[in-house]
Amino acid sequence: MAGNSFGTVFRFTSWGESHGPAIGCVVDGVPPRLSLAEPDIQHWLDRRKPGQSRFASQRRESDRVRILSGVLEGKTTGAPISLLIENEDVRSKDYAEIKDKFRPGHADYTYWKKYGIRDYRGGGRASARETAARVAAGAVARKILGDWVAIRGALVQVGPHRIDRARWDWAAVEDNPFWSPDRQAAQVWEGFLDEVRKRGSSAGAVIEVVASGVPPGLGEPVYDKLDADLARAIMSINAVKAVEIGAGFAAAELSGEENADEMRMEKGEVRFLSNNAGGILGGISSGQDIVLRFAVKPTSSILTPRRSVDIHGNEVEVSTKGRHDPCVGIRAVPVGEAMMAVVLADHLLRQRAQCG
Repeated sequence: MAGNSFGTVFRFTSWGESHGPAIGCVVDGVPPRLSLAEPDIQHWLDRRKPGQSRFASQRRESDRVRILSGVLEGKTTGAPISLLIENEDVRSKDYAEIKDKFRPGHADYTYWKKYGIRDYRGGGRASARETAARVAAGAVARKILGDWVAIRGALVQVGPHRIDRARWDWAAVEDNPFWSPDRQAAQVWEGFLDEVRKRGSSAGAVIEVVASGVPPGLGEPVYDKLDADLARAIMSINAVKAVEIGAGFAAAELSGEENADEMRMEKGEVRFLSNNAGGILGGISSGQDIVLRFAVKPTSSILTPRRSVDIHGNEVEVSTKGRHDPCVGIRAVPVGEAMMAVVLADHLLRQRAQCG
C-alpha cells in the first residue's frame, strides 16, 4: 500500500490499523537539538482521544505515546523519531456481522476492489483511528515552528447550524465539548446531536483552522504552493469532502474591488486592510493569519439500516454496531490543527534550505 507518507523535508509516515495491536508514525527531517519529550506530544493527543463526551466515540483509549527513537536526553538527535500508540480497547466482534458487507459511504467497497481484501475491523487503515498518528506528528511539527506560531481550530458548523461570528470568542473553544467559539451555538448543537444520536444517525460539520505568526515567504511556487499543500493535507483527513482558504467559495460572489486585500504602510511595515486571500498570495505566505475551513461528511458507520451489497453480489441491508462518533467533525478539530502544523513546519524548513 503506497501513500502512507506526507511531506518533503519534514516528513512523516503513519502505520497501523484501527483494531491492530498499535498505531504510530515515523517522523523524519526534524532538526537536531530541539527539546522533545512524551508530554509535549501527549498534550495534543489528549485533545483528540475518544470517550471524552457523549458526542464522541465511547471507545476507551488512553492514546499514551511512547518515543522509541530519535530523542536522547530530552533532545532530538536528527535521526528518525518513531512514535508508538498502543490500541487498548479493541472490540472487533462488533464488526463480525458486516465483515462481508459494504457500508454505504465508507471505504469498504473501494478497498476491496483495489486490494481484493479489506480489514473489516473498524475499517483498518481507513478508520479515523489513524488520525492519532497525524496529531502526534503535528506535535513534533509545532516544536519546529516554535511558540511564535499559534495554530488554533474551532468548529463553526454542525449539520445546518452555524455559529454567529459576532460572538466569536477563542476562550470559549476550550470550555465546551464541541470546540465552539460561540457558546450559544454549542448549546444548540448539544440538543441537535442528542437527537441525531438517538435516531442512530450522524451529522456533518465545518471546521476552521487559523495560524497566526506565520512569517512571510513560506511556499514553493508553482506546484508546491503553500495553499495547494494545505489543501492536500486537509483533504487527506478521513471524511473531509471540501477545503476553502480565506474567503474561499464566497470569493466568487465578490467584485474585484471587494476581493483585493489593500495595503498601507504602518510603522515601516506593510499592513493589509483585509484578508480575503487567507494569508497566502501566489502560493506564498504573506505574514497575515492563514485561515482555512474544511467540511467533514456525516459519520458513515450508523445504526440506521442502509441498502447495500456484499462481496458475493447479494443485495443486503447494513446497520453498523459499535462505538462511533455522531459527528466525527468534532474530533477533526485537533487533526486539522496538526495537518496545518505539519505543512507549515515542512515549508519553514524548505525556506531555510533555499533562502537561509
